[in-house]
Amino acid sequence: MAPQHGPRRARIAFSDSAAKQLENLTSEAEIHALDRALVVVSVDPEVGVPIPGDTAGPQLREYADEVERVRLLYWVTALRTVVVVAYLEV
Repeated sequence: MAPQHGPRRARIAFSDSAAKQLENLTSEAEIHALDRALVVVSVDPEVGVPIPGDTAGPQLREYADEVERVRLLYWVTALRTVVVVAYLEV
């Protein structure tokens, strides 16, 4: 019998501004916090709360991890790619 696999994770991509933020991460704790948040969002891209705004562009979402004290601002493409717009420590 073939092994059962879980649901496919969403692919993560970064906007230019988010990529610049990543370049500035220096501590292992910051990297761990970001990794944890990215895993959550990749498993369930709808986990974030929609941010009210203009319907002309993609629907921005916000995911906040109170344990790691980080927030991700992102949107999800039609092919379930999560595009991270910003990473913020709170």
